[in-house]
Parts: sequence; C-alpha cells; structure tokens
Amino acid sequence: MSSQDNIHPTAIIHKEANIGNNVTIGPYSVIGAGVSIGQDTVIGNSVTITGNTSIGFNNKIFHSSSIGEAPQDKKYNNEDTKLIIGNNNTIREFCTINRGTTQDKGETIIGDDNWIMAYVHIAHDCIIKNNCILANASNIAGHVEIDDFAILGGFTGVHQFCKIGSHVITAVGTVVYKDIPPYIIAAGNDSHTRPNGINIEGLKRRGFSKEAISGIKKGYKIIYREGNSIEDAISQLHNLSKEVAEVALYIDFISKSQRGLVR
Repeated sequence: MSSQDNIHPTAIIHKEANIGNNVTIGPYSVIGAGVSIGQDTVIGNSVTITGNTSIGFNNKIFHSSSIGEAPQDKKYNNEDTKLIIGNNNTIREFCTINRGTTQDKGETIIGDDNWIMAYVHIAHDCIIKNNCILANASNIAGHVEIDDFAILGGFTGVHQFCKIGSHVITAVGTVVYKDIPPYIIAAGNDSHTRPNGINIEGLKRRGFSKEAISGIKKGYKIIYREGNSIEDAISQLHNLSKEVAEVALYIDFISKSQRGLVR
C-alpha cells in the first residue's frame, strides 16, 4: 500500500481500492471500490476515479479529471465494465475517460506514454494505443481506435467507430467522420475532411529513413493522387511493400477499414 504521507487527509479512498507503492493522491480526490493504481502514480486534487478501473505505474493525472465513470450510453445498465490505463501517461486537467460497454468488448483501453491534454473526452470502448498526443478539448466518441504516435490537434472531434492510423496528425478543429490511414495529415471541419499529404516531419523525428519516407509518399500517391480504386490501390501497395516494408501499414489499415477512408 502507498505511504499515508503521500495521501492528503481530505482524500476519500474506498477500503477495497488497491493503491500501489509511492502513489500520491491530492486533496479532495475520491478513489472508489475496484480501482487499482500502480506505483509512482500521482493523482492531483479533486480527481474522481471510480468503477472497475486499472491504472498502471508512473502516471500523472491532474486536477478535476473524471476517470472510469460509467459510459454515456443509454444502453448501459450498470454492467461491470472496465477502464484500463497503462504506464507513463500524462492526463491533464478536466479530462473525462469512461469505461466500456457490453455492446462492445466491455473495455476502454489507454496504452503507454500518451500525452492527453486538458478537457479531452475519451468515450466508452475506445482504444488509444501508445505515444499518442491528444491536444486540448479533443473529443473522442465511442468505439474509436487510435494507433501509435497519432497526434490530434486541439478541438479535434472523432465520430464513433472511426479509426485513426499510426503517425497521423490532424489540424486544429478537424472533424473526423471516416478512417484516416497511417502517416497522413488530415484537416477539415465538416463532412469533407481531407488528406493533406504525409506527416514528413513527424516521421523524421521518429527516425524513419529517407527511403522509407519516400516509399510512404509513393503509397500516399497510389491511394489519393492516381485515381485508383481501393482494390487497385491495395494491389499496387502490395508491390511497393516488397521494397519498402513501412508501406505494409497502409495495406493492413485499409483492408480493415469499415467506415471508408477520408478522401
């Protein structure tokens, strides 16, 4: 159990909560039954963590956030669903992250090393993988999946069931109604959100070679600039992936897309 020296006397912690070593909990925070918090995690003041919520180690959750509350879904009927948060995440002020529903997998999952800024909402049954940045006031509807190293600009809104690929970046105020394939920059604040090239600077920062970036750019042109059908694009991408392995991410993502791609 965490040392009482790190827990403010005004914090309310249920006797059935599991608090790891060296966890800090600030004034007026409420930790409910069924909550598990891993070692070295810091919980700010006035944070509420409830439900069947598991939080890993070395996370930082800033003040006034609501973590693990019941999903905002009328079909929810007090089922025992989960929120699972990994390690080394930063969750800033006034964020809301809800548990899953039995209509899906029953879990909302946040991976590792994510940077979630103030006023972000992550709804039920979402999967946010690793090393993502969700800028201020991004709103993620239910059943959304966001892959590794994606960046959502401030005030991005994502429609339910959409998927966002790895290394994607969205502009401020982007509204996402369809799936965004890996590596792409997307922008638009209506139903006509469009791709705007690939995230070259992000790829350089993550150590992608010139050859890989060139192949990714060729893949983008196959999908968006040459008038190909999805079937023809996938066929050409398969050929390109024999030379540039990173192109395989396009193929895997597009093959699984159910909402269609931003165009």
